[in-house]
Amino acid sequence: MALFPAFAEVSENKVEDSSKELDWLNNKSFQAGNALSLHSRFLEKSTEKPNQREESVGKDITCSDGEGSEKDDGPPKKKKKKSEKKRKKKKKHKKKSGRPSDSSGSDSETIYPSDLKTEEEGIRQQSASLGTRFSWLDDLQSPTENLFCVDCKPDPANWTYKSLYRGDVARYRRKGNSSLGLDLRRQGVSWEDSETKKKKKVRVNGNAADRYYSVATRKLLRATPPVPVTPGSGDALNSTSFLPLGDAERDNTRHELDSKAQMSVNPLGVYDASTSLWMQGKGPLLQDDVKQVTETEKKSEYVVGRTEEFNRRLREQPADTQLWIEFIRYQDEQSAAAFGGDEEQQGGDLAERRKSSYRAILEKKLSIADRAVETNPTCVALQLERLRICQDLWEPSTLAKEWKKLVFLHPNSAPLWRKYLLFTQSYFSSFSVTKVNSAYGKCLSTLSAVRDGSMVSHPALPGIEEDMLDIFTQQCHFLRQSGHCEKAISLFQAMIDFSYFKPDSVKKLSTKQQVDFFETFWDSGEARVGEIGARGWKAWMTQQERGGWVQPPAEDEEEEEEEEDEEEVKDRSQPRGTVWLDVESSREAAHWLPWRPDKAKGQSEEDCEDPDRQVLLSDDLVTFEVLFDDIGPSLICLTSPELQLRFLLSFLAFLGFPVDFVFSAAPYQPSMLLENLSLLTQGAELQRPLTSFNLLETGINPVGHMTTLQGTRKWLGLGKQGEKFLSNVFSMLQPFLPPPHRAVLSLSWMLYEKLKVLHCLRSGNKKRLRAQGKSSKRVAKRLLKEPDNRSSLVLWREYAHLEWVLGNLDEARKVFSTATAMGGTRGLSSPALCELCLLWSQLEVENSAKEPGGVADVTTSPAIAVLTRLAEGTSSSSSSQTLTPVSILKARRSYDQALSSSLSSLDQMIQNHQLDRNEAQDEPQKEKLRLRGLAGCYALFQYLTVSVQAANAVYSQARERMEDLHRSLTPERQLHHDEATSRPSRSVLSHHVRWLASDCEALAEQQAALLRYNNSVGVCPLATLRQMLTCSLSAWPCSAPLWSVYVQVENHYHSAGRARRFFHSVTRDNSSSVVPRLFAIVAEQHRKQLVDAAQRSCCSDEALPILPENGLSNRIRGLFESATSTEMGAHCPLLWRMYIHFLVSEGKVDKARGIFYKALQNIPWVKGLYMDAVQLFPDHLQEFVDLMTEKELRLRLPLEELDILLED
Repeated sequence: MALFPAFAEVSENKVEDSSKELDWLNNKSFQAGNALSLHSRFLEKSTEKPNQREESVGKDITCSDGEGSEKDDGPPKKKKKKSEKKRKKKKKHKKKSGRPSDSSGSDSETIYPSDLKTEEEGIRQQSASLGTRFSWLDDLQSPTENLFCVDCKPDPANWTYKSLYRGDVARYRRKGNSSLGLDLRRQGVSWEDSETKKKKKVRVNGNAADRYYSVATRKLLRATPPVPVTPGSGDALNSTSFLPLGDAERDNTRHELDSKAQMSVNPLGVYDASTSLWMQGKGPLLQDDVKQVTETEKKSEYVVGRTEEFNRRLREQPADTQLWIEFIRYQDEQSAAAFGGDEEQQGGDLAERRKSSYRAILEKKLSIADRAVETNPTCVALQLERLRICQDLWEPSTLAKEWKKLVFLHPNSAPLWRKYLLFTQSYFSSFSVTKVNSAYGKCLSTLSAVRDGSMVSHPALPGIEEDMLDIFTQQCHFLRQSGHCEKAISLFQAMIDFSYFKPDSVKKLSTKQQVDFFETFWDSGEARVGEIGARGWKAWMTQQERGGWVQPPAEDEEEEEEEEDEEEVKDRSQPRGTVWLDVESSREAAHWLPWRPDKAKGQSEEDCEDPDRQVLLSDDLVTFEVLFDDIGPSLICLTSPELQLRFLLSFLAFLGFPVDFVFSAAPYQPSMLLENLSLLTQGAELQRPLTSFNLLETGINPVGHMTTLQGTRKWLGLGKQGEKFLSNVFSMLQPFLPPPHRAVLSLSWMLYEKLKVLHCLRSGNKKRLRAQGKSSKRVAKRLLKEPDNRSSLVLWREYAHLEWVLGNLDEARKVFSTATAMGGTRGLSSPALCELCLLWSQLEVENSAKEPGGVADVTTSPAIAVLTRLAEGTSSSSSSQTLTPVSILKARRSYDQALSSSLSSLDQMIQNHQLDRNEAQDEPQKEKLRLRGLAGCYALFQYLTVSVQAANAVYSQARERMEDLHRSLTPERQLHHDEATSRPSRSVLSHHVRWLASDCEALAEQQAALLRYNNSVGVCPLATLRQMLTCSLSAWPCSAPLWSVYVQVENHYHSAGRARRFFHSVTRDNSSSVVPRLFAIVAEQHRKQLVDAAQRSCCSDEALPILPENGLSNRIRGLFESATSTEMGAHCPLLWRMYIHFLVSEGKVDKARGIFYKALQNIPWVKGLYMDAVQLFPDHLQEFVDLMTEKELRLRLPLEELDILLED
């Protein structure tokens, strides 16, 4: 083919021989038809006008700009400017290259065939791409074609989120290089960012990087910077996170001077850096800042690690409710750590920051609690924790609804009911005595229905009767503290009748049906328990079936009631508030029994001076229905004899009788009942160093004792009317009680008489002591004459001690000798005999210490004689018989063998659970658990014959074995959680566990008393006593006698650091008791008194108008605030009342009033708090009385009556 196709035909005509042509000029791939078609198209193109070409070009540019503006989100003006700039650049580029521009209008533009072919292929691709891209229907030239398109690049989010709407697609950014669910030691994910991403603005922690002048950067510069550490070097670099711009010349000069000084003192380079600095007279390099930053980093790393550990464990164990609670409470620790490094800031600024973050922390804890409850919907503990958090977030009405809902869902949970009752009792805005009393009735009636099986939806939990008895006792104390003593006594009366005098025909009925039958008896007007002529519910119903009572002739009572018509207002010149307090407290002490008309004397309802005392009056049907609704729902059934005995002991403790809590468990929440300062002042009697802990003060006020914090009662005990009432109760109950229970009640009465004698002895009134001594001895002899009590060594021991306290030593020794003779030859195998001989020997030791010379010879000591005869198993008529050294050695060997065998048998018995199987039958078997007498006798014997170290070794051996055994039986008690959730049910804590705990605590008290006595009579270091007290208090932090001894010992030192550290450690680890915090406050108050006295003595010649501030006042206030912020301390009346009195003593009356109103938000039911306020702020008497009336507290003297009394 020719090289020039246009002249191919001419060449063919001229030259016929093709071989003569040059082969290299031929183009075999060219076709003439294609060339002609291309040439014709060229001619058509060249004939078009130039302006049409320009218009088409401008149109294309405008369309492209419009599409870009529609697709992009940015403003169209900027896009238009950018497109114009691009066109200008293209034009300039074409001019520089020598090619004409598009707008020149020249027809000589060269068009190549390859360009036309490319354009043709583009048109084909454009037509084909209509089916593969999205476009509007209006833009299609032929709407009937290409109605659907194929998406070559689908979006996986449409399938993942099942939606085409972009708002349903979650947007996220990956933070960090970690991946959840991988084992960091063996697995990992490598994240590599793609290189095709556009260049973005530098970001720090997900936020745009701030300039150097921004607020965040300036805060960062002022904050403590972290220490950057290079991976290659172990030395820390500068403590700053930026490069300092220092003076180079100054740095160089300083470096040169340091080098010259270094060369002058260390020319050979043989000294290290610290030695060189020392030779230059310089100190070591300061690295305090580096250490501080390192500690801060360690703390933050620890917090982050703990949080990650909690998250990992909760993912693995979502059903672990205790772990959820720990994680919720860990948020407080984390927030405290967040503010730990800000001590250099001002206190107000730090407090403001904490206050602002408090709500955020609460919301964070609430979110965790919601997640925990969602995961474990049946867990009551988590729901209680959630409600506890919501107390500061929700409205009172919403909170009350949530509580009712929770109680409705879990009606068989006694711990939940306790929390609900505490909420209704302590919420000031909705508190009233009637509402709380009805809530108690609702609780007990619901639990009774669960116990009987009437509520089929929820089963009865173990120990439900025990919990019901605790709640019943708590209700009675609530009524007493609010001033309604008559209602509380009526509850006890009804309960005694309901438990001990129940007819046989109704015993198999449900509790609600029994209460309905009991209502008819209560409405009959018959005498009740404690009243003269009372016969009981059972006798009344039996007689009603036979035809009613036969009224016996009225007996002429020889006893004449001594009605002393004393004037209630003795001194009208006193302030109005003082007169009101005197009359109110005297009426409370005299009129705590409910009043009923005596029909024999012709009395009626109108004869009662105080209508509120007629709470038990039932002659009027309407009055009875209202009042029986108050007490009827609270009646419960007690089927176990042990629980019935516990109920009677709770009644005696309510009346103020000393009770051994071995037979009756301690109150569930004793902090709510603490009101008496006697708890904090016991054990301080120097005249009885060994026996002062035999009668312990509980700190709970008895019935009728309603006065100010530092006030005293009008008389001791219950008075004649109260003791007569109790005597009637005992005489009525005796035929229905088994002999062991009668002995326990007799022992409580004997201890009550001894307590009255001790009170008279402390007062120093000899005439009163003589009269009380005669009365108490008469009661004790009457109790010992009863047939069941004649051989009771416990009662004989208390009677002998009563004689000793009264000063009749010879008579007391005779009683002791008679009792030991009755014990026979049982010797060390009898716990009662061991305790009797221990008390006798302790009294002899105290008496010998009072004598000038004491006892020089061991063989003539009466105490050693008593202990030796006990070990020998023989009784002696006199305790002062001379002993031989051989008998003393034999007695020591007997004591050692007896104690070792008793501890071994105790361990074996409890491990075999023999006590659980024979708890009801084998009463002597249970008595073998009491080792306090045996261990105490052996230790005292070793102290008198060997040394105090030997006695201490005996106590340590016995306590260690018994405490280990007790811990093994109650491992769950070591967990310090909320009382309502983590406290094990006391049904699980069997009888022998209470005996063990009581014996361990008693042995610790004996050991502390003996070591303190040894330090008082001789020279001995206090290290042994202090170590023993710290160990004992760590094991038994609620023991008030041990704390009392500890405070007395530490008061001998002027340095309080050791005691403060110990108090802090105990209160931090034990949040379930307020006793350690109370004694910590008492210790600081004693120290402040000593410091104030010392400051006054330094300036004896001139008076000090204001004592200089020593910091103790602020420390005491801090302790009060810390104690009241805890859950147990917030509901402790004694703590709040002490706080108010302390502030008033410091002269801060306004702050004391503020604390009073703060206390009302937590303990609005305590009438003694209002009486303290009347005493300390007498100008606001009307306000306080109105508050008491509004909250329905018992008011015995209205202000109108007070005005009448003052006018008379």
